[in-house]
Amino acid sequence: MMINLSTKNNLSLFTLIAISLMLCACEQHSTQSLTTIADARNNPAQYIDNGEPGDSVGDILVFDQPLLDKDMKTIGNNSGICIRTLVGHSYQCQWTLTFDNNTHDSGTIQVAGRENEKGSSSISIVGGTGRYSGIVGEMKSTNNNDGTFTQVLHYSLK
Repeated sequence: MMINLSTKNNLSLFTLIAISLMLCACEQHSTQSLTTIADARNNPAQYIDNGEPGDSVGDILVFDQPLLDKDMKTIGNNSGICIRTLVGHSYQCQWTLTFDNNTHDSGTIQVAGRENEKGSSSISIVGGTGRYSGIVGEMKSTNNNDGTFTQVLHYSLK
């Protein structure tokens, strides 16, 4: 049995398939926001002086600090490492926000990028686990100059 489709039917079918594929590829995920506070007041980063004495390229900061919500309640921990890349200006960092298993937000969010000493920094969200598996987005980290950092995450989940 041979099916004969006209050119018009073939073109319509092709157009329908192409539109369906584009809609699937461009599926929008709703953007969500989350604000956390990294609290370095009682547990400041450990400074490892490499190379020339004092602040120099290659120095390392290592930290594991409480992670707070915007009401200053502990919700997990903020831990990672930063390497000095531009003296007096910035570090290249990667860290993990780990949420307590007792909260509805259990899981982790990994971020990486340049952290400026002053003002705000835009940091990439590079992955996650648990509730945050498939996360994509950006975090704005701001040094509050009081030993805390406000971290505002704008993300979507795939």
